[in-house]
Amino acid sequence: MNRPARLFALLLSLSAVAPASPAQTPAAQKKAAPKKSSAKPAADPMAEVRRTSAVSLVTNLAEEARAFVDPALRARVQARAADALWETERERARALFQRAWEAAEAADRDTAGLSEAERRRRAIAQGAAAARGLLNMRREVIILASRRDRELGEEFLAKMDEARKAEETGVTAGASAAPPPAGVPPAQPFNPDNPPAAMAQRLGLAQQLLDDGDIERAMQFAEPALYPVNTFGMNILNTLREKDAAGADRRYLALVSRAAMDPSADANTVSLLSSYVFTPYLYVTVRPNGQSHTRSWRGNRTPPAEMDPRVRQAFLAAASQILLRPLPPADQDRSSSGRIGGYVVTTRMIPLFERHAPERAAALRARQALLEQDTPEKNRRPDDPLLTRGVVPEDPNRDEVQEALNRLGGAKNSNERDMIYFRAAMGSLERDPERAREFANKIEDPDTRRQLIGFMSFRLVEQALRAKKLDEALRLTRADELTRVQRAWGLTEAARLLSKEQPGRAAEALDEAAAEARRIDDGTPERIRALIAVATQLAVLDRPRAWELMHEVVKSANALPDFSGEGGEITVRVEFKGGGAMTTNSDVESFDLTGVFATLAAEDFERAAALARTLKAEAPRAVAMLAIARSVLIKKVERPEAAAN
Repeated sequence: MNRPARLFALLLSLSAVAPASPAQTPAAQKKAAPKKSSAKPAADPMAEVRRTSAVSLVTNLAEEARAFVDPALRARVQARAADALWETERERARALFQRAWEAAEAADRDTAGLSEAERRRRAIAQGAAAARGLLNMRREVIILASRRDRELGEEFLAKMDEARKAEETGVTAGASAAPPPAGVPPAQPFNPDNPPAAMAQRLGLAQQLLDDGDIERAMQFAEPALYPVNTFGMNILNTLREKDAAGADRRYLALVSRAAMDPSADANTVSLLSSYVFTPYLYVTVRPNGQSHTRSWRGNRTPPAEMDPRVRQAFLAAASQILLRPLPPADQDRSSSGRIGGYVVTTRMIPLFERHAPERAAALRARQALLEQDTPEKNRRPDDPLLTRGVVPEDPNRDEVQEALNRLGGAKNSNERDMIYFRAAMGSLERDPERAREFANKIEDPDTRRQLIGFMSFRLVEQALRAKKLDEALRLTRADELTRVQRAWGLTEAARLLSKEQPGRAAEALDEAAAEARRIDDGTPERIRALIAVATQLAVLDRPRAWELMHEVVKSANALPDFSGEGGEITVRVEFKGGGAMTTNSDVESFDLTGVFATLAAEDFERAAALARTLKAEAPRAVAMLAIARSVLIKKVERPEAAAN
């Protein structure tokens, strides 16, 4: 008899020997009814046992991590163990954070001496998140520690700043040039889209805390790094405005006032400040050579309707003051935007001034005409969308596809023609997929054509899944243009959406997904991740089959030493023969071991832990064990509105 059955039998026997209650009259029974409905459910007698087991699991894992060969993994596991233990073993957790920090310092020293290619290879081996962060382990530790204890996070941030200053001092001491003021080389202006590492670290941490809902702690970290005005600081203010409009407005007005008095504030300062008032979550910067950088975060880009007019007027006054400052000689311009950037930003601002401050528009047009003399034709083409993006309402009758095709007559070679057909295909994709394919098939370069058709096919699957058009999603997922891992993902996502109302069809889709996964080359992370995605959905739909499939997952993972167990993503890329590329990266939670092990642990904690121990490599075993422990130690907090329902 298994444990749940024994427990059930014990409860039955206890109820059988309990003394009988006196007989009650109907009236008395009616009075007792409300008490029954409001009574709390009986406590789970095994909950404390599982909790003790989970604490032991994490503690032993943290001790084991001290001997891990990879210092990055050593740091990551001890920091996550500390986070998991914080509510129950705070002093032990604090000590683990300190040990994680020491390991993170060692890991960052180790990677600092590697070539860029080797750093990326190691990062990619540990998953998508690490690849994008290039193994900055100190940042990972700071984020986890700060969520638990702001003072501890500040302590680690200070240590990182001190280490960076020491490194910069060492570099300066060994160089013949004089030390740059404020840590910035004299010929290198502040780059608002790529701020110094210390600012970027602080703002990245603040953004994550803000996204988690910890407004007070997020802004405590963000405050020192909001100025000079930069892309990431403005994104924090735009995010904050959705949660605390008054607090965001107050901080924004302080930035505007400071920028107006700062001689180093330039056109990019104005461009980024404009995002708060006119183009939320859309950030445009332009370099002195004319190269632009546009970042677009998720969110409502409609100008806030309830914006205090005084906030808008404060921006317009400061913007005109900055943009109309006397121009230095071209060879002495040290601004982040230069004259070309000044032209582009001024051109973008003029429509806004014409609507909201027409008395200042004429002066800006005069400055635009002056800057135009130093701006190449390619940066001042009237049809360049950069000059109007977000600030001029798009013409609903505009035919971007036809505009692209109109340029065919001026194409000088096949590469330029291919780029025109690429733009026409992407412009047609959402409204007319068949027409988009026709344009894609006109691309001469076979590699570009194949990649674009694959890209469009995957995009259509994503759109169908988001719209919950499941028949269409399943049809598109079976397209030959998709890779096997993309098909497996599409089928598992469709199964997830089908599972409640059509479990039979969901099971069929998972069977098909498993078959696709097994067709992927053995010994590749894509095969393992596809199998994990299938097991993740089976854990909800058919638990016995999920347990069975997980043994296959473990076997495949043990045959691939570099498999980390997390960081799964799907990357779709189109490389152009004439140079350049278009890439989209989509994180896929169901590709990671975390979700499936957490679900299985809810059914049988000990069995899930035993399965995790059969993973031979340190990284996936740690991911699985932490997921199992966290499923017991960390409970999701219900939102107030959800709890009220």
